[in-house]
Amino acid sequence: MDPIDLPPSDQHNVCGNPPRNRDQPRAKIRSLLNRDECTKRHVGTGHGGCSVKKTPLVKHCDRAPMAAAMSTCLLSRGLSGPSRRDSSFPRFFAPPASHRRVPPASCKMRQRGPSSRSRRPQVKKASPDRPPSIVVNGEGEGGGALDESVRSAADQEIVSESEEDDSDGVRIDVDNQNADTKEVSTSTVLETNLAIVSDTGQQLSSIQVEDLMGMIKSAEKNILLLNQARVSALKDLDSILSEKEALQGEINTLEMKLAETDAQIRVAAREKMHAELLEDQLEKLRSELIQRSETERSDLSIEKNENGIYENQTIQLSAEKPSLYHTSTHFLNEELSSLRAENICLKSDIETIKAELNFVKDTDERVIVLEKQRFHLESALKDLESKLSASREDVSKLSSLKFEYKHLWEKIENLQLLLDKATKQADQAIVGLQQNQELRKKVDKLEETLEEANVYKASSEKLQQYNELMHQKIKLLEERLQSSDEEIHSYVQLYQESVKEFQETLNSLKEESRKRMLDEPVDDMPREFWSHLLLKFDGWLLEKKISADDAKLLREMVWKRDRNIRDAYMACKDKSEREAMATFLRLISAPSSPGLYVIHIAAEMAPVAKVGGLGDVVTGLSKALQKRGHHVEIIVPKYDCMQYDRMLDLRALDAVVESYFDGRLYKNKVWVGTIDGLPVYFIEPLHPDKFFWRGQFYGEHDDFKRFSFFSRAALELLLQSGKKPDIIHCHDWQTAFVAPLYWDLYAPKGLNSARICFTCHNFEYQGTAPASELASCGLDVQELNRPDRMQDNSAHDRVNPVKGAIVFSNIVTTVSPTYAQEVRTAEGGKGLHSTLNLHSKKFVGILNGIDTDEWNPATDAFLEVQYSSNDLQGKAENKRAIRRQLGLSSVNASKAVVGCITRLVPQKGVHLIRHALYRTLELGGQFLLLGSSPVPHIQKEFEGIANQFQNHDDIRLILKYDESLSHRIFAASDVLVIPSIFEPCGLTQMIAMRYGSIPIARKTGGLNDSVFDVDDETIPLQFRNGYTFSNADEQGVNGALERAFNHYNKDPKSWQQLVHKVMNIEFSWDPSASQYEELYSRSVARAKAAR
Repeated sequence: MDPIDLPPSDQHNVCGNPPRNRDQPRAKIRSLLNRDECTKRHVGTGHGGCSVKKTPLVKHCDRAPMAAAMSTCLLSRGLSGPSRRDSSFPRFFAPPASHRRVPPASCKMRQRGPSSRSRRPQVKKASPDRPPSIVVNGEGEGGGALDESVRSAADQEIVSESEEDDSDGVRIDVDNQNADTKEVSTSTVLETNLAIVSDTGQQLSSIQVEDLMGMIKSAEKNILLLNQARVSALKDLDSILSEKEALQGEINTLEMKLAETDAQIRVAAREKMHAELLEDQLEKLRSELIQRSETERSDLSIEKNENGIYENQTIQLSAEKPSLYHTSTHFLNEELSSLRAENICLKSDIETIKAELNFVKDTDERVIVLEKQRFHLESALKDLESKLSASREDVSKLSSLKFEYKHLWEKIENLQLLLDKATKQADQAIVGLQQNQELRKKVDKLEETLEEANVYKASSEKLQQYNELMHQKIKLLEERLQSSDEEIHSYVQLYQESVKEFQETLNSLKEESRKRMLDEPVDDMPREFWSHLLLKFDGWLLEKKISADDAKLLREMVWKRDRNIRDAYMACKDKSEREAMATFLRLISAPSSPGLYVIHIAAEMAPVAKVGGLGDVVTGLSKALQKRGHHVEIIVPKYDCMQYDRMLDLRALDAVVESYFDGRLYKNKVWVGTIDGLPVYFIEPLHPDKFFWRGQFYGEHDDFKRFSFFSRAALELLLQSGKKPDIIHCHDWQTAFVAPLYWDLYAPKGLNSARICFTCHNFEYQGTAPASELASCGLDVQELNRPDRMQDNSAHDRVNPVKGAIVFSNIVTTVSPTYAQEVRTAEGGKGLHSTLNLHSKKFVGILNGIDTDEWNPATDAFLEVQYSSNDLQGKAENKRAIRRQLGLSSVNASKAVVGCITRLVPQKGVHLIRHALYRTLELGGQFLLLGSSPVPHIQKEFEGIANQFQNHDDIRLILKYDESLSHRIFAASDVLVIPSIFEPCGLTQMIAMRYGSIPIARKTGGLNDSVFDVDDETIPLQFRNGYTFSNADEQGVNGALERAFNHYNKDPKSWQQLVHKVMNIEFSWDPSASQYEELYSRSVARAKAAR
């Protein structure tokens, strides 16, 4: 029996307490069986094999509580209970095999509501689900006779018939067959369980540890089943309340119909009275007509008799009477016809009234029937109220069940304590055995030592003889030692003389080294120091405090890292500016600069003004060139939305640079500062349109004007400051104007020392505009809007800045070799493939690098734990940390984490990212997405996905860019997905490998130049570092993901070796900077040779 159906006194026995009287549980069960003559209204069946038939409640229901009904079904099933619909309660205690077969009870139920016109479903099958087996005292019940009987009963069909009855009430018939057998069997089962539980405490001392563990697991399962029974009881109570509300609604409907019938009866009575009045009036009219006809006849006879007497009078009257007579006759005929018509109407009214009276009689009969139905419904309602009260009593029993639950949990805790004690005793026994083994080993060693001592004792005589010989040898040695002391003394004197000579030589070498050190470059100062000096000298030049020649000589000393200029700065850093200038001017000499002078003009620079990879390239390449001994400066716009806290020594110069635009000169304020040791110039246009005070870097309606203005102002700064760079390197369409401006306007003015290098980071963005807008910055529209110059290849009235830079630059590069090949095709060139093929000799692809100082897991301050390729434990710690931070499940710590850090734009393969998310979930991994989209419908779509997985254990979408979180996701991810449709270079895959995350990438652009499939046998083994796919479809993503998951799950050792290998791959800027250095040098050499 389910403990929820037992009285509180019996629940203690089921939970394991020994009963005081063995007959008390049996009496309780018999009383429950006797109360089970009328069960609750229930459609369906449990595993007990009972079917329920619905019949009127008024005739057969004695309002027994619902608990009794449930108890009968539970007892008939061998202490297991049915659920409300199609499932069954699991069995709580398994009876012994000899008592497991219990004959099922057969019940049928039939129900019809008072207002129901259609039949309900007639046939239902029991749930095929098997209840879980419960273990008692370490034994399961699978394979027993009870399990077989329960399964056979679960497969039986339960037929619920809906037949109309004379009354619409509810009746429950319970056919309890073999009741006596059931009572004896059920009592025996319960007593057996109670005996087992009561004997548990006495046999604990002899039960083994495995038996205790089995009992504890059985108790935990029983607690779970108690909770399930409580939930099912609450559901039954809800169904009863809903049925009561439905019946109450039907009663209200019948009361309304009864009121309508009463009103119709009253109207019919009034019409009947009106008909009787009309009949009386008709009789009166008939009597009046008869009297009038008799009067007329008597008048005619009198006239005939007096005809002879009054002949004269008759002759006179005969002339007057015809008109009078005809008038009265006509009037009487009309009145008679009207009376006849009225009579006909009255007859029809009478017929109508008779029909209504018949209808009223029928209505009276219907009212009587409705009264009977109302009586039956009221009785059914009362019965349901009694059931409701009984169900409330059952609910009250749940409180006692909670107490039993606590009591059972205390017993489990006691058993756990006993288990702990037994475990401790076992541990002590094991320790004792280990100590005995150690003692045995020590005894064996002592025996061996004793044997060796006996051997030594036997050889002691030989040792004495050996000692005598040794004494003789010692004497000889002492004699030799005395002679050797004399020799050593002579050697010491020679050594002292040689030390003096060495000291003199050392002093002379130190002096020579000190003199040589004064002439060598200083390497102990940071790059920020030298950049600060360069900016200081340039500021003095622009402020016209020193001459251009002096500034040039001072800059050359800084390029050489001259020690004298370092010492001069340290000596005068506390002095005034005038004294400092005097000190530096005294140091001027004319050494030649060993490196190239490179100036980058760009719209971005990391980390202060970064949108995409352009900012990383400008900073990373400049730092690498600076490390190789070249003088590098950068010119960028001064945006209002820059990260000013990442700049050092930011200050505005007193000088103002004027530049031409829209037919007049505009002033520009120039700022200087250092970023990561690089000298940077910031141009702030004093233009009324506030070009760079818009709150964002790109995306304005006048971007063409903004950046053409900046390009000319940057060249004007170089001209007015007297700089003579070797290379001017411009980037993307925003500064592509520099190339035509330089050759058309500024080379003739004297700024002619430089070669122009142009790098296009993405040919998707070309900045085309109407040709007329080119005149704003001073360029000749007619000269440049030509097919061989700046005219756009797809629109003759538009100009293309990127095309102009390709035509006018000495060096043209892009960001990877594969992308350089792709853009020379019609599909990848975006309209510029013909121009690139025409200038292919100066066009080259150089793979970008990453800043290995910033992206270094061994020193990354954003990480929870720093790590390296030789210590990968820190990567696992970072995976646990990101799970805690984002609320992901940590149940399976080895589950693979797939990351994706990207801008959500079509170029990045948005549909493939979405598919990778769902496929990762199917493969049993966790997915992290960091990024946002400037495209509204894409952002909205991913916000919907984020809301869908908001509380999921394995998915998180962070739809924004977070610098610190990106570092932590790189460190925590096992795999990083990069399914780009096209990718010029891509830095994500390089950073991922730097942090030990294996990339899954499509073979395009820079991804094809940096990620090589681990299963591609055509690639040398040492270069294989990830998983790739060719087609931009879901099948390609599936194949790569599945191969990666199989490798990760089935061969962890090989996976760790792959992680170690990719972390050691060289992705720094040094190889790229070396290629740029070679391109710069060859271009400068060709220019010098041409001169």
